[in-house]
Amino acid sequence: MTSADFEDHPERALLDRLEEYYDAVPRHGARAEDVGPLTLFVREGRGWPFYARPRRGWSGPLEAADVQKVRARQRELGIPESFEWVAETTPALRPAVEESGLVVHEHPLMALDPHTPAKPSEASSGTTSVRIMGVDDPMLTSALAVPHLAFADPGTAVGLVGTPQLADAIAACVADGSVERVVARIRAGLTVVAAAVEDGAALSSGQHQPLAGVSEIVGVGTLPSARRCGLALAVTRELVTDARSRGADTVFLSAGDDDVARIYARLGFRRIGTALIAEPAE
Repeated sequence: MTSADFEDHPERALLDRLEEYYDAVPRHGARAEDVGPLTLFVREGRGWPFYARPRRGWSGPLEAADVQKVRARQRELGIPESFEWVAETTPALRPAVEESGLVVHEHPLMALDPHTPAKPSEASSGTTSVRIMGVDDPMLTSALAVPHLAFADPGTAVGLVGTPQLADAIAACVADGSVERVVARIRAGLTVVAAAVEDGAALSSGQHQPLAGVSEIVGVGTLPSARRCGLALAVTRELVTDARSRGADTVFLSAGDDDVARIYARLGFRRIGTALIAEPAE
């Protein structure tokens, strides 16, 4: 898609709003370094490292040399050589990134239509309860550990990893400071965590990050042994309901693949574009 095509893209206003969000959210936990037409977000302190993306408002050309400059800075800082952007918004970045030698991964970018009524949250099903996690919730650390196990075994197929492996994952989350960081973000109103809990353990969890009327649903994952039970859908529904209650009229997410996108479509999410992630080949 060319820049002229984007001018006529029916989702242009929505994608423009997401660009503002994508630029604003990392600034709460990272410093921004503009490197030509790109912005590199650098994590302040410990935690998941950020990435580079198109500079907000940039409309000029993008070349492989621009990408190489950012990659050199990332290597200098000892952080991953990672880029994230939306294909339809910045089409010129993909060829520049690929020419630099990085591999690009595509993910369906989906949004919930603001006129779609929020579907009632199913607070419980049998012995499983789905709820928003407060900072004092005893299941919060379990909820934060679940996605680590889920994403280590990607896909939608039922797997072997389950609650017996949670203890080690919880210990790792506590040790690396991620629990402490999420607690601080919850208190600041920057992150909301929801989880499906059964028998004293989280089986599925996810987060949304509200800011200025927009919220992205991120990190929804289910223990491989608990898949195919509708838990991720229930967690996502709870997050949508909470986001709407906080005034977010734009709720969006990036699905892992088309199979996962079909699950989110059941809640009313529709594809509006393609989220791209670039990184070195393994």
